[in-house]
Amino acid sequence: MKKFNIRKVLDGLTAVSSSSSATAQPGTRENDVIQETLQSEHFQLCKTVRHGFPHQPSSMAFDPVQKILAVGTQSGALRLFGRAGVECYCQHESGAAVIQLQFLINEGALVSALADDSIHLWNLRQKLPAILHSLKFNRERITYCHLPFQSKWLYIGTERGNIHIVNVESFTLSGYVIMWNKAIELSTKTHPGPVVHISDNPMDEGKLLIGFECGIVVLWDLKSKKADYRYNYDEAIHSVAWHHEGKQFVCSHSDGTLTTWNVRAPAKPAQTITPHGKQPKDGKKPEPCKPILKVEYKTTRAGDPFMVLSGGLSYDTVGRRACLTVMHGKSTAVLEMDYPIVDFLTLCETPYPNDFQEPYAVVVLLEKDLVVIDLGQIGYPIFENPYPLTIHESPVTCCEYFADCPAELIPALYSVGSRQKRQGYSKKEWPISGGNWGQGTQSYPEIIITGHADGSIKFWDASALMLQVLYKLKTAKVFERARGKEEKPSTDIVEEDPFAIQTLSWCPESRMLCVAGVSAHVIIYRFSKQEVTTEVVQLLEVRMQCELSDVDSPDPGGDQTPTLPTPGASSSPQENEAPTHPSTGSNSTDGPRDNIPCLQVRSSPLKQSPGYQVELVIQLVWVSGEPPQQITSLAVNSSYGLVVFGNSSGLAVVDYLQKTLLLNMGTTELYSPSDPYPRQPRSPRKARQPSAARMSWKISSPTEQKTDMDAKDNSFSRSRSSSVTSIDRESREAISSFHFCESFPRKTENLLSPSLLVGTTQGSVLVVALSLPPSGDQRLQQPVSISSCGTLVRLKGGVLTMALLDATGALLPPPYEPWYDPNASDEEKEKSRRRRPASPPSSQEGQDSQYAVVCSEKQAKVVALPSQADIYKHNITESSFVLRADVVQMAGASCIACFCANGHIMTLSLPSLRPLLDVNYLPLTDMRIARTFCFSNLGQALYLTSPTEIQRITYSQETCDNLQEMLSELFTPVETPEAPNRGFFKGLFGGGAQSLDREDLFGEMAAGKASRSLAQHIPGPGGMEGMKGAASGVVGELARARIALDERGQKLGELEERTAAMMASADSFSKHAHDMMLKYKDKKWYQL
Repeated sequence: MKKFNIRKVLDGLTAVSSSSSATAQPGTRENDVIQETLQSEHFQLCKTVRHGFPHQPSSMAFDPVQKILAVGTQSGALRLFGRAGVECYCQHESGAAVIQLQFLINEGALVSALADDSIHLWNLRQKLPAILHSLKFNRERITYCHLPFQSKWLYIGTERGNIHIVNVESFTLSGYVIMWNKAIELSTKTHPGPVVHISDNPMDEGKLLIGFECGIVVLWDLKSKKADYRYNYDEAIHSVAWHHEGKQFVCSHSDGTLTTWNVRAPAKPAQTITPHGKQPKDGKKPEPCKPILKVEYKTTRAGDPFMVLSGGLSYDTVGRRACLTVMHGKSTAVLEMDYPIVDFLTLCETPYPNDFQEPYAVVVLLEKDLVVIDLGQIGYPIFENPYPLTIHESPVTCCEYFADCPAELIPALYSVGSRQKRQGYSKKEWPISGGNWGQGTQSYPEIIITGHADGSIKFWDASALMLQVLYKLKTAKVFERARGKEEKPSTDIVEEDPFAIQTLSWCPESRMLCVAGVSAHVIIYRFSKQEVTTEVVQLLEVRMQCELSDVDSPDPGGDQTPTLPTPGASSSPQENEAPTHPSTGSNSTDGPRDNIPCLQVRSSPLKQSPGYQVELVIQLVWVSGEPPQQITSLAVNSSYGLVVFGNSSGLAVVDYLQKTLLLNMGTTELYSPSDPYPRQPRSPRKARQPSAARMSWKISSPTEQKTDMDAKDNSFSRSRSSSVTSIDRESREAISSFHFCESFPRKTENLLSPSLLVGTTQGSVLVVALSLPPSGDQRLQQPVSISSCGTLVRLKGGVLTMALLDATGALLPPPYEPWYDPNASDEEKEKSRRRRPASPPSSQEGQDSQYAVVCSEKQAKVVALPSQADIYKHNITESSFVLRADVVQMAGASCIACFCANGHIMTLSLPSLRPLLDVNYLPLTDMRIARTFCFSNLGQALYLTSPTEIQRITYSQETCDNLQEMLSELFTPVETPEAPNRGFFKGLFGGGAQSLDREDLFGEMAAGKASRSLAQHIPGPGGMEGMKGAASGVVGELARARIALDERGQKLGELEERTAAMMASADSFSKHAHDMMLKYKDKKWYQL
């Protein structure tokens, strides 16, 4: 975890540069009474946890005693997994790929070997693992590592074919080296290639088996420093595996064969098989197959051994997916995988290589998934994976984060989501079960929502630094699917993923969900616990028009209340029949496409399970041969029963209770003629279409608009796109944000009323007044009227977020209606349903009682209402631009949190816009971060750091201080299982495992020192992660000292217990040895 030194900004002082200047405007007299409680001491930035599947995995290891799995990646990341909820992420600074991992079994340590020829020792006994030692090889490239169980000597094979030995305690090289030319026969003239395998004989630690890539295997005697046997095969070797008795081993080869060798018979293999080769009848060699990349050979007491291998399929299986083959006795099971196999490990009951292995599961690391197969059940079912590794099941296109949600939401989503679970999993417990959960004090519910390219939406429980999928919604079910490529509708405006989620709006209190997709469609969902079948999906088609016309005079008219569209126009819902289109349909070749939506809503009945159910589908249609523009902003309000969405053509307001279109306007029509801001002239519409927006510029072609799902922050893609000229950019004004509120729509009014704030990409904030009928039956029958009230304020850059504060500076959330089940009886609905909240007291004459907070790509402003006077202004950045801004609540107050394109994360106080935090967190490396970065309440934020992983961060000092307690523990004190009993006869005749004092062979006294130029030792930071960060305040220091003392005390306690146990064991052994000596003292050897 990385902590940052933040630039603390002295309160009340303005910084020198204009980029961090907050200026108070005239008329701030009444603001002086607002006491701001947030200070810079409340803020500190640090990473908390990383969720999801490790991106581009490259290696894997398992500790069979601690039951912890480690996964290394091509970018040098290390992910550690224990029981559900126990996860850890760390990173090698070099960023080089992790080529191999080796646990020091039950020691709380891990060795990693990297592609830059460095090896590192990680301490896992602390919550945030750290590197204790590193060793960088200068002259040779590392190809394979082997650390025998309960040994401190690590064997390292190199590309040159040599083997070096490292003491893992001191991370120093031994002078003992096995040179390739000594290992192979002197008569061999060619180099044997890199070392691809090293292992010691399970029954004799003094014998080392070395596999060279060319096909030569050597059994090396460590004591006599010479080769005992050499095994030659004319195909390259990929892996080697021992039988636990040490008399046989198996090699996998590049031609798809497995050779089994008896240790004492090096002349030829005892057996050669091609598991997937077709056996010719004439007794010839089977046809060669693809390489077997890895083989494992595991024995059982009760039955046949297991042989597990990856690869080896015949070459005629083109297009077949990657397979894992399990051979057990006479049966061979071929298990197809969804992605290519990176590595696999067979999990066994014992850590001792010289005992019956008793395999019970196989962990298979795929390129984009982790699968665990149960070897103990017929059919080899997989275990249900408890980790949140399916974030990337379909690429993430948008992301929202909700901290401190209503408490009943997570149980409600879990109850409907639990019915979606797959069946057929293994009945056994998940085998990777090590570690312990953190003792977190964070008790508030947190929900993350991800939108995906296939139109699915996932709800995740993100409470207490964990992540668990709650519920999955498939929005594509609403539409007809194209059956084949030839039937693909030509009305698509995107070449692929037509259902991809572009943006979403969710009201946690009412559970209303509104999503916008890339095919210019909006779907409104309600949450219900009951299953329903919808005979006809309610559909509303909206014609948002923009076309070329001569630049003329501006549109006449000021404040206006548009009339409702007439029934039967394209805006009316089609309740009784499937959508019908004019004859100039999508298949017409002689006329322009008109009034056609991009997707076809399904005409057959739709069965809707408990959970989110479709209330209304809104589709933008083609206009005179021009495709609809993609939706850039969206908001839903349950109290008003309205949905509003906007794009570069304008905005539309829909009443989802009455299923009618209320307003469809071009952005310019929202401006009042009295607005002080100069507007570019627009021409009047020559022939007005019913409910059509009046615009006067041509939109870009679909190819220009081709989306990479990067329009989450539309202003980012708009203002930074190289394909859009500066002239185009200036002439367009798209809608970038919305905010429903109870406010003062007009400067002259002192009465609060329902309002809508509209932000544009040109920096204007416009106000729309909403007049709603009384609730109940009248709300469903009488029309809602809407009037545009002109401009409230104008800023530099596109508007990103808006909020309202009351007279005391407290955040005013948008009004909402509490959730009720739409399918419940009317009586139950009335019980749970409350009226829209009564408006707060109106403003006294001449006094301001509200403050509008607006943040754009460049600056933030606070405006007093109803006077509409600018109170505070702050220029956030001059050289860069803000990608994401949110008004969030933290420590009982609110602030603006911003993420800039230059990587800075900043917070500003409210209402005075004092800078509280400014950290250069990370330079923006890709559009994924820009698209998915979001802030939430209580100092939480997240972004997609890779296509498969979510990185969570905090900007709260309190969370940073408590992070050590909240994180899970990887290492737990566990007794190492007893070594297998050698038995009386094996002990007598020397048939058991032979031990070896490696210290005598490899220590400095015997082997001397290694060449200094061979490798460079680098001491690691080693200590606790908490001590690495810059100290910030006495409390932080005390907390870190207390944690350090706790851990030290815990370790000393463990040491005392282990010492006492060892002493007791030694006493017992001494007593038994003395009794044995007395018993056999006077007997002859043949009397024993």
